[in-house]
Amino acid sequence: MESVMTLVDAPKAPARHPEKAHRPDQPGAKKPDWIRVKAPGSQAWRDTAAVVKAHRLVTVCEEAGCPNIGECWEKKHATFMILGDTCTRACAFCNVKTGLPGTINPHEPAQVAAAVAKLNLAHVVVTSVDRDDLDDGGAAHFAAVIGAVRGASPATTIEVLTPDFLRKPGALEIVIEAAPDVFNHNLETVPSKYLSVRPGARYFHSVRLLQRAKELAPQLFTKSGIMVGLGETRDEILQLMDDLRSAEVDFLTIGQYLQPTRKHHPVISFPTPDEFKALEAIAYAKGFLMVSASPLTRSSYHAAEDFAKLKAARTSRRPE
Repeated sequence: MESVMTLVDAPKAPARHPEKAHRPDQPGAKKPDWIRVKAPGSQAWRDTAAVVKAHRLVTVCEEAGCPNIGECWEKKHATFMILGDTCTRACAFCNVKTGLPGTINPHEPAQVAAAVAKLNLAHVVVTSVDRDDLDDGGAAHFAAVIGAVRGASPATTIEVLTPDFLRKPGALEIVIEAAPDVFNHNLETVPSKYLSVRPGARYFHSVRLLQRAKELAPQLFTKSGIMVGLGETRDEILQLMDDLRSAEVDFLTIGQYLQPTRKHHPVISFPTPDEFKALEAIAYAKGFLMVSASPLTRSSYHAAEDFAKLKAARTSRRPE
């Protein structure tokens, strides 16, 4: 009886997406045969999970429900999500918790650096939740993480996937001054979908952020990514590519949107692998140094291998 009463009286955990709780359920689309992922659970996967847990870190792999976690963690490739696990935005596609975040963990830079060293990563991707509550959007914390990783693992190349730092003057400059090897900021979708998919962001601000990063550090690799299947048109995708090339973005990723729950934005379509290949060919023709386009492509998927290809592509384009 005591255990039953304990369960009845126990406070309910806060909803992961309180802003979506009263939305009507969206239809769940059946995934096509070409979307197949490796189930997690190998010994190497468990080893990676143990390192993440031991250093008390958050990963976007877990929080966003990435379908590639089995494959990536088996290779000891984890994408660290700093600044907590709670986002101040409420994007309709995202599975990361929303709400009022807690205080920043001052030990997190050292914890990330220790995990990178333990995993012996040649390339690491560091991302974060949006922190609109902070004066700098978390930029100084990004810089501290970059510095800590550089100190612990000088040979490791560093890719940051940052928020848009909307209305945070000087924030981008702080991150660029810390000298990451790749600066990534995702557009996520085409402009016409921002109000319904990414309402807290501004499309042209994000394009300008990427352009400004290149202006501040011309040798820096810049990168952005989008999802397809949200109702965008092919012409809109091609215009987005042109916008990114105007901002001199080097690397474009294109992946399939997968609906996390019935409260999230529905999947409107599942482009075929051949359609992804066609978009990849067009993106290369428009001048991107590197393009990754497939149903399972995500921002940090195969990031280490793609960074090596990115460097090689730049070298091959340099005049003799």
